[in-house]
Amino acid sequence: MPRYGPDNPDATYVPHAYLQARFDTGEIMLNHATTGSTDKPALVLIPPQATSWWSYEAAMKLLADDFEVFVVDPRGQGRSTWTPGRYTVDNMGNDLTRFLIGHVRRPAIVAGNSSGGLIAAWLAAYAPPGTVRGAYLEDAPLFSAEIRPPYGQGTSQVVGPMHRLISTYLGDQWSVGDWHGFLAALPRELPPALLRGLAEMSGHSGDGSGERSGGYFGGDEPPQSMREYDPEWARAFWTGSATASNDHARMLAAVKVPVLFAHHYRKVDEETGTLLGAVSDLQAAQVCRIVTQAGQRCDYRSLPDAAHAMHASDPQLYVKTLRDWASTLD
Repeated sequence: MPRYGPDNPDATYVPHAYLQARFDTGEIMLNHATTGSTDKPALVLIPPQATSWWSYEAAMKLLADDFEVFVVDPRGQGRSTWTPGRYTVDNMGNDLTRFLIGHVRRPAIVAGNSSGGLIAAWLAAYAPPGTVRGAYLEDAPLFSAEIRPPYGQGTSQVVGPMHRLISTYLGDQWSVGDWHGFLAALPRELPPALLRGLAEMSGHSGDGSGERSGGYFGGDEPPQSMREYDPEWARAFWTGSATASNDHARMLAAVKVPVLFAHHYRKVDEETGTLLGAVSDLQAAQVCRIVTQAGQRCDYRSLPDAAHAMHASDPQLYVKTLRDWASTLD
């Protein structure tokens, strides 16, 4: 199996409908695609872990009439620079701050899914005043991505065991690349409840065939999104190095703009206490409590039937949710 990544572009990348460009942040080249008109409000979209900018392609078409849309590849994903040993939410937040200041050049709404939602929350708290107008956190794993969170389950009781397998069988920068070993390990090393939850989060049924492949994994070759992803991301989140300097309660208490928190599929396995989903009801309630106590609006949308990446699985509902909320911002 080839070693994927920027050093082997022929095996890694495929064409897409939108032109891509790269912005020099000083440390990395940040890949992005753009659509819409410059006379419209700016909107920056941030994809989840193991997903590139093009997961938003369908949504981009629907958003182009109302926004100038910028969709980025965070470092270590897509065509952006891979940075071994430097995958932290702080670093990614600073990458996007430089992009906002140096390329977007006007106040923007930021909207991120999953780990992209953590980056959007970081920007809502720590980007320079006037850079961000509001933050849409699409099923962001606030608290649940921490090793020892103050509320609810930590990463070892959520998706962390999957991150451990990715790190073990694929290795940093695809240095191991044992894709077939990874597929074989899923039913052997992950609890059945977690496999079902991962399948249901991704919009699959979670039936027996889905469980055997983890719901969204399967086939003799890695899916395109995984080829464009440095598996060291997974190790950084499993070990906690990605969030070690990013205390979520402290970050939320520093939020300076309105927030929309969209909460998707979630269940708790009664036998093990494992959270099947990105964030629990308790954790979502604490997000809004802390943001509100910081003096900012926190609008909450409960969408328990939505897939984790609603922007890809149901772009119409995603765009309606974003557009309706954005219309209420100053």
